[in-house]
Amino acid sequence: MTEWTVMAKRMPPAQLATLLRDAITRLNRRVRQTRPVGDLTATQLSALTSLELAGALTPRELADTERVQPPTMTKIVAKLEERGLVQRTPHPTDGRQVILAATDSGRAVLAQFDRARNEWLASRLAELTLEERDALQRAAEILQKVARD
Repeated sequence: MTEWTVMAKRMPPAQLATLLRDAITRLNRRVRQTRPVGDLTATQLSALTSLELAGALTPRELADTERVQPPTMTKIVAKLEERGLVQRTPHPTDGRQVILAATDSGRAVLAQFDRARNEWLASRLAELTLEERDALQRAAEILQKVARD
C-alpha cells in the first residue's frame, strides 16, 4: 500500500472532495488549454461539442445547454457557421425555428482537438510509473461510478 493510499483512507470525505475537485479542475483546465493551432475559441468549441453530442439542437436549446443568453449564442453560432462548422436546417414542426447541427468539417475540427488533447495527456501519463498509471486507471473507474446519474 502506498503512502498516498494510506493518507487517502484517513482523509475525511469532505477533505477528499476538496482534493479531488481541485485536481480534476486543474487537469481539466490543462487539457482544455491543449489545442491545435487555430482561432476557434473555447466557447465556440464548447458549443460545437454540445451540438455533436446532442446531434442537433435549436438555438435556444444550445444556449440553455451552454448556459448563455440567446443573443450570445447567436454570435457564437454565426462564427461557427462562417467557418462552415455548423449548419442550419428548418425545424420539422415549427417553421419559426431552425435546427443546428455540426457539419462534417465541424466534426473533423472536434476530432483534431480530441487528438491533440489525448496526445498531450498520453505523453504525461507515459512519464508516470506503472504503479501510478494503474492507480489512475482504478481512479478513473471510480470517478465514472461517482459521476453516474
